[in-house]
Amino acid sequence: MNMFEREQKTTLVERFREPPRFLIIVNGPRQCGKTTVLHQALKASHIQHLYVAVDRMEINPDLSIENIDSYRAPGAPEDYFAEPRVNQADAEWLIRIWQEARAKADQSESGYILALDEIQKIPNWSEIVKGLWDQDQIEGRKMHVVLLGSAPLLMQQGLNESLAGRFETIRLNHWSFSEMAAAFDFDLDKFIYFGGYPKSASFIDNEDRWRNYVLDALVNTCIERDILALQRIDKPILLKRLFELGSTFSGQELSYTKMLGSLQDTGNTTTLARYLDLMSQVKLISGLSKFSSNLLRRGSSPKLIVHNTALMSASSGYTFEEAKSDRTFWGRLVESAVGAHLLNSLSPRAELSYWRKDNFEVDFVVARANHLTAIEVKSGRQRFRMKGIDKFEENFSNRARSINRLGIGGSETELAEFLATPASEQVEG
Repeated sequence: MNMFEREQKTTLVERFREPPRFLIIVNGPRQCGKTTVLHQALKASHIQHLYVAVDRMEINPDLSIENIDSYRAPGAPEDYFAEPRVNQADAEWLIRIWQEARAKADQSESGYILALDEIQKIPNWSEIVKGLWDQDQIEGRKMHVVLLGSAPLLMQQGLNESLAGRFETIRLNHWSFSEMAAAFDFDLDKFIYFGGYPKSASFIDNEDRWRNYVLDALVNTCIERDILALQRIDKPILLKRLFELGSTFSGQELSYTKMLGSLQDTGNTTTLARYLDLMSQVKLISGLSKFSSNLLRRGSSPKLIVHNTALMSASSGYTFEEAKSDRTFWGRLVESAVGAHLLNSLSPRAELSYWRKDNFEVDFVVARANHLTAIEVKSGRQRFRMKGIDKFEENFSNRARSINRLGIGGSETELAEFLATPASEQVEG
C-alpha cells in the first residue's frame, strides 16, 4: 500500500508549488489513506516541512518550542501564556507550533509546509487557526498549511463556523475498483464482496478476521468516535441498529415507517432521518431520495446504499463463496457496488437519487444542471430491457435538456469498466 499513489497525491504536490492562497483541507472517511497521501506529497514536493500528529504528538525533534517567544492570537487575553503548558495539545501548544513553523518559513526561499494531523483534537482549533492564518496572509508569508482530521462531522463544523472562504478541500474517498486492483490485485468479484478498505485487503484469506476488522476497527470506531462522541444522540442503540438495517437492505427502498417497524423502536421518522444523514456524512450509509423535478416533492422512502460494499458483506454473515452462490444477494451487492461508486466519485455538483412509479423503476438517477442520466443495473447476463428508463423518459423528457440511458452489468466487462472509471467522467454529461 505504501508504494501505491492515489491521484490526490499529485493534486497536493501541485498545490504546494503554488503560492499559499487557502488552507488545504485533506478530507475523507476513515481508512482511506489521508495520512499516507499527505506523506507521499510532502516527500515528492521537496519543500521543507513540519508534520505534526496531534493525537500522538509526533513532532520534529529539532523543534525548540520552549525557547519560542510567546505569541498571542488576536483577541486572546493578555495573560494567555501565564501558565505555559508546552506538552499539551491545546490552543497555546498549537500557537507555539505554528510560530516555530513561521520562523522556518521566513528563513526558507522555497517556502514551507505545516501539516497538522488530527487537528480536531485541539479545543477551539478553528478559531485559533483563523487568527493565525489571517495574520500570515496579511504578512504575505510563504507557508502552506494542511489540516487533516478523522472526525468529519467535527472538522466540517469548524470549517463552516470559523474558516468559511479560507480553505480548499482535497477530497479522498473509499478506494475504487481500479485502485484495489492495482494495489492488491483484486478481481471484480473480490472488489464487489470485499470492497475498498485498503488495510483490510491483507485479511481476505481469513474471512473471519477480515469481517471482525471491518465491523470492529472500522464500523464501531466510526460510530463511536465520529458520531456518538460528537453529536447528541438520544438513542444510540437505535443508531447502531439502523446501521445494521441499512447494511442488510442496501440496494433497496425502505420507508422510515417500515424501518421503525423493523427496528421495533418507539422513535419517530425525523430522528431516523437525522441518524441516516449522520451516517451519510461519515460515509457509511446514505439514503437516496426519490427523484422528482420538484425539489419539494422528494419521496420520504429512501433507497439505502452503503458507501463501501465491505460494510454489506461483513454484516451479512455470508462467506465470499456463499455470497456468489445466492443470486439475489449477489444482485443487491452488485447494485450496491454501483451505487457506492456513484456516491464516491460523482462531483459535488451532481445529485444522486432513484425513481419508481407503479411497477417501473430506475435504479439510479444522476442530475447535474438540466442533464439527467438514468441507470439500470443487472447482475447477470440477461438482456437489458430498460422498461423503467422508458417510463422515466415519458415523465421527464420534456423537463430536461437531455436524458442519457445507461445499462450496467449486462456483461462482466461492462461492469468492470464502469467501476474502474470515475462516475463523474461517465454520467455527468
